[in-house]
Amino acid sequence: RNQPVSLTPPKTERGKRPITLDDETVDVLRAHRGGQLITKVELEEVYEDRGFVFPDPLGHLMNPDVVTGAWRQLCKKAGLNGIRLHDLRHFHASWLLRAGMNPKVVQERLGHSTIAITLDTYSHVVPGLQEEAATAFAEEMRKYRKRG
Repeated sequence: RNQPVSLTPPKTERGKRPITLDDETVDVLRAHRGGQLITKVELEEVYEDRGFVFPDPLGHLMNPDVVTGAWRQLCKKAGLNGIRLHDLRHFHASWLLRAGMNPKVVQERLGHSTIAITLDTYSHVVPGLQEEAATAFAEEMRKYRKRG
């Protein structure tokens, strides 16, 4: 493509949101940031720290085509052809829902404006959800009847 790269605001305000990370991921990101700071010191004359998590070698905004190309190479090396970088987002959401995570939490992590978008997009990943709901409700009713 070779088009100029520019930084634009997210499509919606929900695009700016905090995301909770586990301690191990935070440690990896801190180590990565430490490496960036070393690079900044080594290249003090030319490195421009703009606060990007994954900048180009001089600290500027990385061209998305470079990221996509690197992703494709990693996938090819791993024998996973046809997996897009954006598929990681779907994997994350699907994995959380299969693990029983509350859909509202998944909605917040994805930045969907409504729970309906999340449920419409991902309800198919949890086959048997209706059956589980019916069983859980019946179990609660049995407990209630026993108490009453």
